Amino acid sequence: MDNFELVILLLDATLRTSTPLILAALAGMFSERSGTINLALEGMMLGGAFSAATVAYYAGNPWIGLLAAIATTVSLSLLHGFACITHKGNQVVSGMAINILMSGLTALVGIALFAQGGKTPSLDHGSRFQPITLPGADAVADVPILGSLYSELLSGHNILVYIAFLAVPAAWWVMYRTRFGLRLRAVGENPGAVDTAGIGVIAMRYRAVMCSGVLVGMSGAYLSTAQGASFLQDMTAGKGYIALAAMVFGKWRPFPALFACLLFGFLDAAATRMQGVVLPGIGEVPVQLVQALPYVLTVILLAGFIGRAIPPKSLGRPYVKER
Repeated sequence: MDNFELVILLLDATLRTSTPLILAALAGMFSERSGTINLALEGMMLGGAFSAATVAYYAGNPWIGLLAAIATTVSLSLLHGFACITHKGNQVVSGMAINILMSGLTALVGIALFAQGGKTPSLDHGSRFQPITLPGADAVADVPILGSLYSELLSGHNILVYIAFLAVPAAWWVMYRTRFGLRLRAVGENPGAVDTAGIGVIAMRYRAVMCSGVLVGMSGAYLSTAQGASFLQDMTAGKGYIALAAMVFGKWRPFPALFACLLFGFLDAAATRMQGVVLPGIGEVPVQLVQALPYVLTVILLAGFIGRAIPPKSLGRPYVKER
């Protein structure tokens, strides 16, 4: 296998590993642009992944599993909003409480339903999202360079991968070219002025966290019904926190957040390729180092290369209507 093929395979793996990060980062962006901190992405991804795998197993249809995942995460988003928006609770505490709740609840329900240590049964072919071959991919597969780019890199992914990458320009358009996006950003910057203009701040923040729930539900469903074939206990493995880091790295904007997710996905894919590699004078790279590498590099990048990230001015501040 030549170097070009290795690069194509690495980039192909990058697209797959970055997909859940992209969806979760966009979910966090919608919530936090409205002024509501959403540290609950990790727990919501877990809940979505469990719901998708469980319902897809019983229904035999991944689309029904996806709808179940979205219903679960939107419900959790509304719970987060009820605590933080309606009752003006601490947004960080609420988010962490949901993470802890879902980490235990998914394992508990999984054991009760399937008695497999918190794991769901493996999904069959019809219960998972399958790879899609783009038109003409097989015909141009043997064409040098361009054939590999199209047939290997662009073709052969499941539908949620394509949805994730299309969601980025769609999120940009909604955020910067629609009345809803203008109001959402205004609520995150100056909710008092928005309220004076006759726009409901509470309603806008609830709509934002619901958008967040839809996106993070798709992210969780991808993990268990597209990238994987079942739910595993704590299978998100910190991806919700990495998505938040990518969102901050991208300074709460869709396209910079996409590039940050691709960077973290590339590090994850590269770390996987390093397993079993023997380095001169060192020996075989330890598996534990390979597994920790993406998280270590995430901290290094955020600490040293992010620059100054300025969040929305009202982020984390409950809105109290002036009388």
